[in-house]
Amino acid sequence: MDNFQYVIPQFIDVEARVIGPVTVRQFITIIAGLFVSAIEYKLFDVSLFVLAAVVNFILVGALGFLKVNGAPFHIYLLNMIASLKRPAVRVWRKEHNDFVIVKEIAGKEAELRNMPHKPLPKSRLGELTLIVNTGGLYKEEEQAYWRGEVST
Repeated sequence: MDNFQYVIPQFIDVEARVIGPVTVRQFITIIAGLFVSAIEYKLFDVSLFVLAAVVNFILVGALGFLKVNGAPFHIYLLNMIASLKRPAVRVWRKEHNDFVIVKEIAGKEAELRNMPHKPLPKSRLGELTLIVNTGGLYKEEEQAYWRGEVST
């Protein structure tokens, strides 16, 4: 039996460095920012160029170097956009066996929260759980018949 030793890669989540502490992603972001600033210089007069360049450098600095909760800022922005596009309320309907997405309507959520309801007895809650979990295959009347609680 051969004994082979394999080198296990470490630090696989560390990005490659280009110049000093600057990573490849940060370097490309800086180059893109400089390119946009050059275009702004050609298109705008001096005062508008200075304003646009300051905004551009702030954006490039945030995208290149800012981290939110340990993740790069562009990942944070993409997650924020994805969560804003997602609806706030999801309702599950068994007949479709799927989630039906419902837009949140102002006032309806508070109205549903304040509706009075009486708690179900434990035995009834268990039977309802079985009905939902088996997709309607469990019928409480049939089970009661087989237990001898109901006569024909």
